[in-house]
Amino acid sequence: MSKRGRLNYIITAALIAATYVGLTFLSAAFGLAYGPIQLRLSEVLTILPVFTPAAIPGLTIGCFISNIGSAFNLPDMVFGTLATLTAAFLTYLLKNVKFKGIPFLAMLPPVIVNAVIIGFEIAVFFLPDQSFIWAFLVSGLEVGIGQLIVCVIFGTPFYLAFNKYNIFDKLSIKK
Repeated sequence: MSKRGRLNYIITAALIAATYVGLTFLSAAFGLAYGPIQLRLSEVLTILPVFTPAAIPGLTIGCFISNIGSAFNLPDMVFGTLATLTAAFLTYLLKNVKFKGIPFLAMLPPVIVNAVIIGFEIAVFFLPDQSFIWAFLVSGLEVGIGQLIVCVIFGTPFYLAFNKYNIFDKLSIKK
């Protein structure tokens, strides 16, 4: 990769991270960013690894910074960041699997990975007096539903808009 290519990659990752943080804090202002039921507007960005691998570190760093503001702080910083990194990488791997031109499978890793990892986090750290299995299932379902709404329902038109206008191609950021 050329110096310009590396610079574009770093700038793109930084812009994605900053956008993720800004949208998370906007969601937090409405009480939607933290807790078992989340509708983080920033999660719509989880489709970006379909367009550029720079989204993987961008989303991961953005999630880490965003979770500093969480009431769950350290566990969210660790588990949330791990979930985002894993989901972003899987999204990138699924970028070419499309149904009618839309990478629906690539939208699912953030839903499934967050439901499992954050569901586990909530069950272990925040519901220790509950039955683990019950707490995990309920928490995972709550997280998964929020992720499904943002990543798939909002993510589909977001993907279509980005794809139509070739945003990353215009910025010389290659897939």
